[in-house]
Amino acid sequence: MTISEELLDELLKGCERPEDLLGDAGLMKELKIKLMERMLGAELTSHLGYEDGKDAPPDQTNRRNGSSAKRLKGQDGELPIAVPRDRDGSFEPELVKKGQTRIDGMDDKIIGLYAAGLTVRDIRAHLEDVYGLQVSPD
Repeated sequence: MTISEELLDELLKGCERPEDLLGDAGLMKELKIKLMERMLGAELTSHLGYEDGKDAPPDQTNRRNGSSAKRLKGQDGELPIAVPRDRDGSFEPELVKKGQTRIDGMDDKIIGLYAAGLTVRDIRAHLEDVYGLQVSPD
């Protein structure tokens, strides 16, 4: 997929400092959240077989049922996302699985730090310093 210059200009409107793009409330983080939520919505549409805002097929008993808040830990710190739900609880998203709390290969990074000889306390301190994450020893 190619992103047009016009779209880039529109996205970058108002970004004047590096923090506006890369900061905790920056465009990159917001874009990641919005894209994930849009993809999760598309997964639910595929699961239910009808578009959001449209009537469900007459024989369809399962319906959209709002969303639940989830906080994912990743390279950009915590990402608060809204995961859509269905009424009968049969929706199992692929992008962010039920029970998943980390993204961006965070588990691999933690294992790598542990393999390099860092203690659990060192790893926790590193994750807090670099990513702003507070993690439990689990």
